[in-house]
Amino acid sequence: MTSEKRSLYTPTSELECAEKCEKETKFTCRSFVYSTKSQICFTMHNNQKMSNLHRRNGVALYEKRIYLEDCIKGTGKDYRGTESKTRSGKTCQDWTTTFPHVPNLTHEKFPDAGLDGNFCRNPDNDPDGPWCYTTDPNVRFEFCHIHQCEEECIHCSGEDYRGHISKTASGTECQNWNLQTPHTHGYDPSNIPDKNLERNYCRNPDGEPRPWCFTTDPNKRWEHCNIPRCTTKPPQSPPGVQCLSGKGENYRGNVGITASGKTCQKWRSQEPHRHARTPENYPCKNLEENYCRNPDSEAMPWCYTIDNATRWEYCEIPSCDAPVVSVQPTKPSSLSECYESDGNTYRGSAYITVSGKKCQAWSSQTPHKHVKTPEALPKEGLEKNYCRNPDGDKSPWCYTTDPSVRWEYCNLKKCTEVPPIQQKPVQTTKAPLLPPSPDCIIGKGEDYRGTRSTTVSGHTCQAWSSQTPQEHASFTPVTHPQSGLDSNYCRNPDGDINGPWCFVTTPGTVKWEYCDISRCATAETECGKPKKKQKKCFGRIVGGCEAYQFSWPWQISLRTSFGLHFCGGSLIDQQWVLTAAHCLEKSNRPSAYKIVLGIHRENGNEPSKQIRDVERIFKEPTNADIALLKLKSPVKITDEVIPVCLPTINYVVPGKSECYVTGWGETQGSGKEGVLKEAGIPVIENKVCNSPEYLNGRVKDRELCAGVIQGGVDSCQGDSGGPLSCFDGEKYILQGVTSWGLGCAQAMRPGVYARVSTFVPWIQKTMKDN
Repeated sequence: MTSEKRSLYTPTSELECAEKCEKETKFTCRSFVYSTKSQICFTMHNNQKMSNLHRRNGVALYEKRIYLEDCIKGTGKDYRGTESKTRSGKTCQDWTTTFPHVPNLTHEKFPDAGLDGNFCRNPDNDPDGPWCYTTDPNVRFEFCHIHQCEEECIHCSGEDYRGHISKTASGTECQNWNLQTPHTHGYDPSNIPDKNLERNYCRNPDGEPRPWCFTTDPNKRWEHCNIPRCTTKPPQSPPGVQCLSGKGENYRGNVGITASGKTCQKWRSQEPHRHARTPENYPCKNLEENYCRNPDSEAMPWCYTIDNATRWEYCEIPSCDAPVVSVQPTKPSSLSECYESDGNTYRGSAYITVSGKKCQAWSSQTPHKHVKTPEALPKEGLEKNYCRNPDGDKSPWCYTTDPSVRWEYCNLKKCTEVPPIQQKPVQTTKAPLLPPSPDCIIGKGEDYRGTRSTTVSGHTCQAWSSQTPQEHASFTPVTHPQSGLDSNYCRNPDGDINGPWCFVTTPGTVKWEYCDISRCATAETECGKPKKKQKKCFGRIVGGCEAYQFSWPWQISLRTSFGLHFCGGSLIDQQWVLTAAHCLEKSNRPSAYKIVLGIHRENGNEPSKQIRDVERIFKEPTNADIALLKLKSPVKITDEVIPVCLPTINYVVPGKSECYVTGWGETQGSGKEGVLKEAGIPVIENKVCNSPEYLNGRVKDRELCAGVIQGGVDSCQGDSGGPLSCFDGEKYILQGVTSWGLGCAQAMRPGVYARVSTFVPWIQKTMKDN
């Protein structure tokens, strides 16, 4: 921490600790931490926005909401946030100092104005908002760049609107964001917590001209809301740059040509392409002339083109960052779903914690404020909401999307873990023995009865019946007779989400610590969990990214009775395959088809190869492009042949989720013919995919889009019926069946897949009845 302003108390509850913070007289108390096990309370002057408050095991951090504000109401007289830079980027001078400027507005004159630190404030209620004296001797003061907390009016395109209007422009009631009826969608509040998708309030999470919502009218999927523009001045935008930084949203250069050399269309013009990205709809985005801009949070600046055949393209803008001289290659092991050592090199895509909670994105500050951001720790691989270990903890962890649980360890195991050998219990005549307890844990480890008695840092555990050196009364064999508090063994009497722990025998250090006990391995093979390592390349099927052998063990080859491959499919059970209905158009006779599994090469003859005949064909009864094949005999589950998991009913994959499509299909002369290929592609939300820029209303609710909009990455002929597999943090889920597309790997023409979650009831009933 950067400040010594803190006080130590020993209350008996979080409530008492909060009262100490409220009554603190030594400093302004912005936050406090409380440890249930240690019963220690620290009241603190700092919060997460001011300094790096380190996470500690078993310690809860509470922060006063008023000091976390990042927007102002009206003139911002009541603003108590921690912005400390001016609009031009100058650092603010501390209000209590007299250098380089002697202030005439001080804490003594304005005791209730929050004039502490060097934070932007508005003690004199200036109509232009919060300001500060600067540390530049030549500039006495400047105003700060702080957004308005928009309520029942909007600035710009309403990206920051947080009001309570919940009806569309036509008067239709909005659908709750966390519901999937009457319209399914990918805007789940838990997946994009920074967009503030509360209840059924109008919001703008995706760069529309103004806030919108899905409607409760089954015949109208979504509509804009009629929210008036604010009469106050919009916040001044950050200084524009002439190079590419981040997504280029602040790019204000004069490039007016796309990456392929096409001239950009003027933003005010509707010829040759009609559009809604006009200066009037996006008043704060500097849509001047025909210069490349990024008004709607695309991947980088873009523009409409004057080419009738090309609606829009990205622009090639030079980066603001210095070129990287050398890049260390990522270790192959870092891509796996296990971690080595303490997991600081783990770069997998798991995002589920030990208790099953989803991780919060590292770039998000909702629901938990923190300083471990990709910008602050650029070398720690803080991508999306993937589990990482940026601070040298015992294993990968993340902040959670549960507001009541700040962080948890992730549900990952060490790459070197080996299931322990279970010894047979020695029989005695005194009493029957309990089943043997291996030295590993299941779940939170509440039933762990092993003999581990050392903590993660090497401290010896204190006997639970002892009160020396750590005095405690909460966890003894008497208070918890069913918790196995024998001797000094690691236990979990309070159901701690991070597993067994103990008080330590080392005085003067920590009072308690967790124990490093591995998770028990399960013997049975689970769906969606490959036994072979995966490449996971966001490369291309069209282009030839060869998969590691047998790393997608549910991939099948659908063949003619003569053995010719023509479609793909997915093994979902020992005797059932899911594929596309259009793959079966030539014949309804099961004898016309064969299923081949456990191969890497299309024409290979590996020892793991299995061939099965088809017994029955079941096409989806409403003519959706999905079909079930029942095999004449069950397949043998091996390391090379494993079924994929089905999704929950009507689950909608969030937009931008990274999924993988696999197959032996057409590579259009790019090489790697005849071997299984894979491509990582992002999902595109149907609302976006159906816009004029993409597939212009062709995609149905029971379909989903996925693809790289620049083109070059896609499924193609021969991949039809194959899987679109998405990792959920623990296993792969079959979210899509390759269905159709407008060409292969063309720009702005993503592939379309049958949305498997829509058909789960039909799949389950068909399998049960047959």
